[in-house]
Amino acid sequence: QVQLVESGGGLVQPGGSLRLSCAASESIFSNSRMGWYRQTPGKQRDLVATITRSSSTNYADSVKGRFTISRDNARNTVYLQMNSLKPEDTAVYYCNSARWGRPDYWGQGTQVTVSS
Repeated sequence: QVQLVESGGGLVQPGGSLRLSCAASESIFSNSRMGWYRQTPGKQRDLVATITRSSSTNYADSVKGRFTISRDNARNTVYLQMNSLKPEDTAVYYCNSARWGRPDYWGQGTQVTVSS
């Protein structure tokens, strides 16, 4: 069964850190661009960061210098290290698998709340 399973969300104080993980089925991980997106109620889902199989990365301007995306191709897992978290980072974070020629796959989402 094809799936993406996120973990690592939670409540953190401003300035704190969290690491999100996304374990993927091998068929939708290999040769795919993996990414993290986030969404708040009533708003569209926005790009946070993406990483290609060769580990070329792209970040939203709002997270550059604070977030780091990485992937472990042996474990079919993508990570998002989030440092210096701000209240405006509060959102549901979704893992994404994208490859030309087929629809994207999405995880179920994990809540990140940044609050004192």
